[in-house]
Amino acid sequence: MSDSPATLIDILRQRAAHQPQQIAYRFLPSGQPISRSISLTYGQLDQQARSIATWLHTSGFSQQRAVLVYPYEAGLEFIAAFLGCLYAGTIAVSAHPPRNRSGAEEILARCIDAEASVLLTTQAFLAKLQSQIAAQIQTHSPQPQTTYQWCATDRLSGHLSGSINSTWEPASIDPDSLAFLQYTSGSTGQPKGVQIRHANLMQNQRLLQLAFGHDSQSVGVGWLPLFHDMGLIGNVLQALYLGAPCILMSPIDFVQKPLRWLEAISHYQATTSGAPNFAYDLLCRKVTAAQQATLDLSSWQVAFTGAEPVRLETIDRFSQTFAACGFRREAFYPCYGMAEATLFITGSQKLQPPVTLCLEPETLAQHQARLVSWSSSTQPERDIAIDRTLVSCGQPWLDTEIEIVDPQTGQICPPDQIGEIWVAGSGLGNGYWNQPELTQQTFRATLPDRPDRFYLRTGDLGFLHQGNLFITGRMHDVMVFWGFNHYPQLIEQTVAACHPGLQSEGTAAFAVKIQDCDRLIIAQEVERSYRDRLKLDEIIELIRWRVFEEHFVDVYGIILLKPGGLPRTSSGKVQRSACRQKFLAQELDAIDQWQQPADLPSDPNAVMERYFHLGVHLKRYTKLTEGKIKRWMAALPLPI
Repeated sequence: MSDSPATLIDILRQRAAHQPQQIAYRFLPSGQPISRSISLTYGQLDQQARSIATWLHTSGFSQQRAVLVYPYEAGLEFIAAFLGCLYAGTIAVSAHPPRNRSGAEEILARCIDAEASVLLTTQAFLAKLQSQIAAQIQTHSPQPQTTYQWCATDRLSGHLSGSINSTWEPASIDPDSLAFLQYTSGSTGQPKGVQIRHANLMQNQRLLQLAFGHDSQSVGVGWLPLFHDMGLIGNVLQALYLGAPCILMSPIDFVQKPLRWLEAISHYQATTSGAPNFAYDLLCRKVTAAQQATLDLSSWQVAFTGAEPVRLETIDRFSQTFAACGFRREAFYPCYGMAEATLFITGSQKLQPPVTLCLEPETLAQHQARLVSWSSSTQPERDIAIDRTLVSCGQPWLDTEIEIVDPQTGQICPPDQIGEIWVAGSGLGNGYWNQPELTQQTFRATLPDRPDRFYLRTGDLGFLHQGNLFITGRMHDVMVFWGFNHYPQLIEQTVAACHPGLQSEGTAAFAVKIQDCDRLIIAQEVERSYRDRLKLDEIIELIRWRVFEEHFVDVYGIILLKPGGLPRTSSGKVQRSACRQKFLAQELDAIDQWQQPADLPSDPNAVMERYFHLGVHLKRYTKLTEGKIKRWMAALPLPI
């Protein structure tokens, strides 16, 4: 390109002018062979986006907020609408299609919070969506007379195409102007609209290109929802930025038939594709040996993984399972990002094995990251080593800066001490929409020796080791029992591994107050095939024992749920805070549940005594010896 583009719309206009026939996006329709796709060229995409922009401008919605609600199978229509909003200077607000009443409630809440004027969707989805939102307005809106303008954008292209050039030309866009509101998943509270400027988008695209080693010959495949930051910015907009092909599919297609993701990578010889950790686990369980024989994954160079803890066990299992298909372990690309940072914060080195550290788990309780040291004669079994291993999420790129800060004192932590992750750089969002106090707290943090440099407080805990960032948990998810800090994801790993009937990636561990004391609750999804044949008493005792054995914690309550019973974010992450709220409100749809009597002693002495008495009964579950328990007791700073 001759001129250096300042915004993604500049890039789209240049591509439409110089390569109008090149295919920009392919979408794989549900139920069709993987070789069949619906496509958009750059010329077609530009015309559709300008048609939508014309309608928005002439209808008076420039500088207003527009909520985009598109069914999963309308991926190309969503892309055209999003870019049409950027063209018109309309601030886009994306939302997932409602599958139930709570989904419609969330859309209305987003409309109200963003002060939206118009909703964009497809003609086929319009009537159903209008009915759902109207019902929610009557029930929940503080102003029941609230009305919104509606537009089925897939009907605009032919209607306005003849008058695009004669009636309106888009004005140049200020890179510092607001492009869209990216609502957080709400995993730690109420969703908030992050203000993303055009300059933030462009910086994040540069970061992704450099960190992933992308160029115009890269090929992306993605099933992540397009209303989510990873799907929109990491897949869709990165492809536009590069001028590289992008193949998309519905997330429902992946959930229903996980193999379809790998088939798309194989057929289109993708170089980049990724998802949260759970997706790789799912493929290991669901793809048969006969199906593996049909796949060629040798082109896959960047298998990015983020949005939830990255597990070494998953990396190893997936690499071994699909090695015969040409997949290379070094293709795994752990990374870290969040909506408040537009998307990308840190990433690994392309085609380099993931960096790992094996830590002493006891030191995590004191927010210290101390490496395990052992000789060859005392090296533990591999499964123990994996359980103690953290995977690096890489390093910051370009002008991104990471500091590990004590959240209580605001001082930078000593090396290898765990603290809150603070981030600075030009890729960060510009604060929360209409929330100045929260913006000041989250986006305007400063260090004592750098009063003029603003940092984003991520709320995530971690540490730096030799320039690599390691995530240990969420600051507000850390639980304290008997004076020890506990990370819920570690307890969740232990629970899910107890029995094949317990759903992997389907566990939530959280604390509730019982008689002024924090107690541990486990909510666990049951595998569908085990739903009617699990013995409740045995499963409950097994979970309690394993959690005590591995983490020295007493489980107060266990709730078994049907598949899909846990509240999750749009990217599939379990929402612990929402699960806790549902538990307290008795709104979890339990298959069965168990809870200790509230007056049963739960101090370390009482629990230890209980497990000594049950030692004979529990021998079939564990190799824990009386000697090991006594050594624990001697080492613990507790009055046992």
